[in-house]
Order: sequence, then C-alpha cells, then structure tokens
Amino acid sequence: MEHIEKVLEKLKEARKEKGYSHENMAAELGISQAAYTNIEKKQSNLTVERLIKIAEILEKPTFYFFEANPNNVFNQTIAENAIGNQAKEIYQENKEVYHKLSDSYETTIQNLKDEVSFLRKLVEGRK
Repeated sequence: MEHIEKVLEKLKEARKEKGYSHENMAAELGISQAAYTNIEKKQSNLTVERLIKIAEILEKPTFYFFEANPNNVFNQTIAENAIGNQAKEIYQENKEVYHKLSDSYETTIQNLKDEVSFLRKLVEGRK
C-alpha cells in the first residue's frame, strides 16, 4: 500500500470513529460531499492544508495519519543492537574480572584457613 493510501485509510478510520459521514466532513471543510468523497477515494489530491484541517475536525494530531509519530525512535534496531553488543562485551569483561576475583578470594580464604590451622597447632603445642 502506498503512503498516501495509508494516510487516506487512517483518515477514513478516524472519520468513522468520530461518527462523521462524508456529508459532515464536506460541510466542516466547506466543500461539496462529492469533493470530499473524491479525496478519500484518491481521485482528488489531498493538500497539506486540507489534511491539517481534517486533523483538527477529527481531533487527531496530524502525525496520527502517518506511520511515524513523535515518539518513534528511528534506527532503533541499530541502536538496540549496538547497546546489546556493548552490554555483551561489558558482561564478558566483568565475567572475567569476577572469576579472577573469585579465584583470588578463594585462595585468600584457603591461606587464612591454613594459617588458622597452623596457629591452633602452635597454641595446642604450648599447652
């Protein structure tokens, strides 16, 4: 479906949602019912000015008629992939650091256990 056809389909949906007929829209726009019908059927060009007026009549923001809206993030896939890759890299780096720290702590704990055992034997030998 072409872009203009998508816009016209959204326009038609919004008109029906509002409960307006072609006659209602034509009266609001100050044009004939046939002229309005021709717009929806793509037999007549829809101008930007007229689209803005239709948006006001239907109480919709202009971007409603397009696929985009002000909250869209373009190139989102690229950004998400970049962030995802960075997160994976950070995770891998931190994973390595975690394992090194863990090994170091385990070695330190074992050394302390050995020292405690040695000191207990020393204390017991003095008794």
